[in-house]
Amino acid sequence: MGSTWGGRMSGRDYDARWERLEAEGHNPHGEADFVDSLLGGSGRVLDAGCGTGRVAIELARRGYEVAGVDIDTEMISGARAKAPELAWHQLDLASFDLGESFDAVVMAGNVLLFTGPGTEGAVVRSCAAHLSPGGALVAGFQLRGGGYGLAQYDGDCAAASLALSERYSTWERGPWAGGDYAVSVHRSI
Repeated sequence: MGSTWGGRMSGRDYDARWERLEAEGHNPHGEADFVDSLLGGSGRVLDAGCGTGRVAIELARRGYEVAGVDIDTEMISGARAKAPELAWHQLDLASFDLGESFDAVVMAGNVLLFTGPGTEGAVVRSCAAHLSPGGALVAGFQLRGGGYGLAQYDGDCAAASLALSERYSTWERGPWAGGDYAVSVHRSI
């Protein structure tokens, strides 16, 4: 994930945005809640495109063993500053290899929209290669006309030997009936 989130944004600005949302009553941990409910309270989670570590840090607080990967220097530095005890890796999601496996790999925060154009399939393959048997690849992202969408994502997952298990319209598991946002869970075929 680069240093953008709906436009160019620094790590400090990204964190401040989530702090404002929380102050307004929004749950800043919807993605962590989702992963927690998926895994049932224990396991290893890779936060792919971790940014400043919001999701990984919350999952670690809940007792999960976590690692984070992001290519952006400022974002990964922010994550390291907030939680130096966690494993943070500054690597390209399209080609990284940690030599480890995880019960879930989560791509929250529109990660696939911030990777280099045409690299989405490589990102999905790299993430899928880090799944334990029975593990889940979880991704939530905006659906924009003419951009990377569900048909391409599902095709990239199928090419990585993953099949759709669940799909929702929100991290709170709102039913999927189309729309402009999707949260998808893919598992090994």
